[in-house]
Amino acid sequence: MTRTIKPLVAGNWKMNGLKADLAIAAAVAKGADAPLRQAVDLAICPPATLLFTLTASLIGSRIATGGQDCSAHASGAYTGEVSAQMLVDAGATYVIVGHSERRTLHGESNAQVKAKAEAALAEGLTPIVCVGETKDEREAGKALAVVKKQLRGSVPDGATAASLVVAYEPVWAIGTGLTPTPADVAEMHEAIRAELGPILGKATAAGVRLLYGGSVKPGNAAELMNVANVDGALVGGASLKAEDFLAIARACA
Repeated sequence: MTRTIKPLVAGNWKMNGLKADLAIAAAVAKGADAPLRQAVDLAICPPATLLFTLTASLIGSRIATGGQDCSAHASGAYTGEVSAQMLVDAGATYVIVGHSERRTLHGESNAQVKAKAEAALAEGLTPIVCVGETKDEREAGKALAVVKKQLRGSVPDGATAASLVVAYEPVWAIGTGLTPTPADVAEMHEAIRAELGPILGKATAAGVRLLYGGSVKPGNAAELMNVANVDGALVGGASLKAEDFLAIARACA
């Protein structure tokens, strides 16, 4: 891991969570002692229905919250959409944009992801921009080319090291239990860091937090989090269990 950058571990609850599940966040807050919170930034991205209440429940814990998506539009006749301003109003600090499930299930393009990220920046949210290749693309030897193209098309203009997070999530690893080898992750994260240079400037690119996501579990977290240029994790299913989420965070400390 690039230890000069404070790691971020963000939990993506996806379409999971009812009011009773606020207990998960409470358990995370209780288990995150002062040394862990000093060493690692923690965030939970619940469904929009829980965001306000969950954020309020975490006041004083130094655990941030975020949305799982946002509209590129500030307001208007966009039924079912949630704007970046609404997320801020509910207490969010981060927002995930371009997750592979949005790209594949909803057909989101790089341009749409970039527009959402720029909308987030405009409201003071930190976008977590997701990139990653499919199994077919990796097996065809196109993984690096695919991810570089996604970066060029999705990273918002005007981003700084403090206002942008990039998450590499190999699509074939999400929720499957499969993970790339540490060497594969190292190669991809090095390529992402290098590709961000021409986009943001070399100095800015050097400070952007690069998260790994894709079946991160307590059992593989230490190995993955100690790969060069891995500055934390975007955690899916394991974030729904407080002890698993905390174990992953401790692997970053």
